[in-house]
Amino acid sequence: MPGPRPAGPPANPAGRPPTAFTLLPWLLMGLGSLANVFRGETANPWLSGLGLLTFNTLYLFVAFRAFDERRRRAPATRLALAAMTVLTCALGLGYGGTWLLFFPLLGLAAGAALRGGRPATWGVALAALAGAVAGVKDGWDAIGIAYGTFLSTMVTAAILALSDAVRQLRAAREELARRAVEEERLRFSRDLHDLLGHTLSVIVVKSEAARRLAPHDLAAAVHQITDIESIGRQALTEVREAVTGYRDGGLSTELDRARSVLAAASVEPVVRRSGPPRPRTPMRCWAGWSGRR
Repeated sequence: MPGPRPAGPPANPAGRPPTAFTLLPWLLMGLGSLANVFRGETANPWLSGLGLLTFNTLYLFVAFRAFDERRRRAPATRLALAAMTVLTCALGLGYGGTWLLFFPLLGLAAGAALRGGRPATWGVALAALAGAVAGVKDGWDAIGIAYGTFLSTMVTAAILALSDAVRQLRAAREELARRAVEEERLRFSRDLHDLLGHTLSVIVVKSEAARRLAPHDLAAAVHQITDIESIGRQALTEVREAVTGYRDGGLSTELDRARSVLAAASVEPVVRRSGPPRPRTPMRCWAGWSGRR
């Protein structure tokens, strides 16, 4: 019989990770055996039908467990794979022909379930087993079955292992990005503490001094208040310099902020605009305004 086409997971153009449903279309390779059962071309249609049903059940069981790492490594998965191997050999020796195509399907399931170990060893072992069983029924045509089984095992294991590696790299990249954001926030908070800690302490001390001097020496109290204003303006300048590049806004955003601040101070701002809106870019804006109390 002609050698089967090498089986493997279909292409995934959307970039989504493969799932158990990726392996299901390959069950169509058993349609020839199903036709033999319905046509009565096997010695015992009921027994062969039961064997076909059992193989498909085991295949689905292994396929759906192969995409969960904990269940993939569980003994139940390995036992199901071993049962598939025994059943495939029995069906191949008992019926031959299209029933030998179950060996590439066995390679698909084995590649998916054993991809974390030594897929090359399993691929060679399954190919040798498939060649030996097929050789009893089909002679030299067994080479195609052995080659298809080996290729199915290796291609499936390689593609799924690569998908696992990509998924792990994406998770690691997201974790690194999250940690970088946290570290940047921590650094920024430390910078603000360094900038404002001493300044606020001086403002508190001078405010207390101004409060105590006000009843006795108004000029000295005014001098302290002037110092507070100067220190506050200097602190505001330092904070603005520190946050440069952290804000993503434009002229409209800055005008809204200025309007909010002026409204809180009972100042009615009047803003006149001309021309098209400016694009949003990371920037510090100084908006001119005129107002009246």
